[in-house]
Amino acid sequence: MSNLMALSCLLPLLCFLAAAATTTTITIPLTPSAIKHASSDPYKLLNSLAISSLSRAQHLKSKSEIKIRKNSSSTLSTPLTAHSYGGYSISLSFGTPPQTMPLIFDTGSSLVWFPCTTHYLCSGCSFPNVDPSDISTFIPKNSSSSKFISCRSPKCAWIFGSEVAAQCKSCGPNDKKCSQICPPYILQYGLGSTAGLLLSETLDFPNKKRPDFLVGCSIVSNRQPAGIAGFGRGKESLPSQLGTGKFSYCLLSRNFDDTSVSSNLVLESGSVSGNTTGTASNVRYTPFLKNPKGDNSAFEEYYYVLLRKIVVGNRHVKVPHRFLAPGSDGNGGTIVDSGSTLTFMEKPIFEAVAEEFIKQMGNNSRAPKEEIQSGLRPCFKISGDKSGNIPKLTFQFKGGAKMALPLENYFAYGNESTICLMILTDNSVEAGLSSTGPAIILGSFQVQDFYVEFNLASEKFGFARKKCS
Repeated sequence: MSNLMALSCLLPLLCFLAAAATTTTITIPLTPSAIKHASSDPYKLLNSLAISSLSRAQHLKSKSEIKIRKNSSSTLSTPLTAHSYGGYSISLSFGTPPQTMPLIFDTGSSLVWFPCTTHYLCSGCSFPNVDPSDISTFIPKNSSSSKFISCRSPKCAWIFGSEVAAQCKSCGPNDKKCSQICPPYILQYGLGSTAGLLLSETLDFPNKKRPDFLVGCSIVSNRQPAGIAGFGRGKESLPSQLGTGKFSYCLLSRNFDDTSVSSNLVLESGSVSGNTTGTASNVRYTPFLKNPKGDNSAFEEYYYVLLRKIVVGNRHVKVPHRFLAPGSDGNGGTIVDSGSTLTFMEKPIFEAVAEEFIKQMGNNSRAPKEEIQSGLRPCFKISGDKSGNIPKLTFQFKGGAKMALPLENYFAYGNESTICLMILTDNSVEAGLSSTGPAIILGSFQVQDFYVEFNLASEKFGFARKKCS
């Protein structure tokens, strides 16, 4: 069944549901998925990560973004799991009684949604070890706390803007008990999409419940076998709804893909001016930036930081200033995105970085065959243990915070004698694709085995090397 056919088949169901509706600190495990690649070919794995990362970058950079239409401190923590195809997931429980759902952890979007109802349809979701007919789904009728969001609810306006009130044609302007539900949403991601209706539900953590939590009940998706936990800057994001002052995590090395090993995602509320949990020492901070393009809600969701310098070896790579900070048109600058696996750079930045590696590794021959197989470049032939000859890569941010990456965070072995740079760019000849949005997207591969902190109360980003396992 085609994607359009799948969506058209489910739209009547959305309409049916719409008609029916008219009548502290949290620690969460962040862990690897059981999904494995069908092939053990390392170049196919690298190519898969490159393709998904590039699709994600093109999506984040597109202006036609996602939507169609404190005093005391407490802490919550949840396990965080790495996927072999990129990305990390957490498990959250919703409803009364609670139903537990695996969700992809994503700082680049804001809505929290899950596969929903017994009618859930996911087209294009036949991934290795994934049976589209056996995807875990939330069943609203089994929860006594499930309620549709009203068309006149402020939470409906979080998603569709204040103009959504004009669509509430069956309700008067002063009708505070409007029974017409919020319109269906459609979200677009890098390689897939999802559509459904908004619910008010209870988010259930151990020893803590959050009633009236806004969540998406998706009924149809394309290439999205799991839901998304949006941690962006929008009002509908999980940290915004919980009043989180800070969230932090430590991403497991990709060596732990598809294992039971997990790290933790920690959410803290209240006053959190510093590294209050003591989870890492020597944390370096840089302030978050605001994108000046205020009329683009997509860009307002992103976490911008000011990357001042990129250093390869001891050489400062020359990057035009227009790429380093978002301009008056909203384009340019650097964002931090847990949903991107590999770091993306606009072509002029990437070419300068790649050229510097090529110059400094002149004694190592290029591996063109492996570059084609992996979709990455440059790749180099390495004979014996020559890791000591590979230049270091350092990102320096506003305020002097330096992120010195370990070798395994920017080069990966295709085999024992070949390594490839794990940063990518868009080689498309279509100029429009590389002219909008953030110029650099800092992906999760580059910050594996780093303690990473999003301090929302103090509007700053922190990081420190840490063994996450």
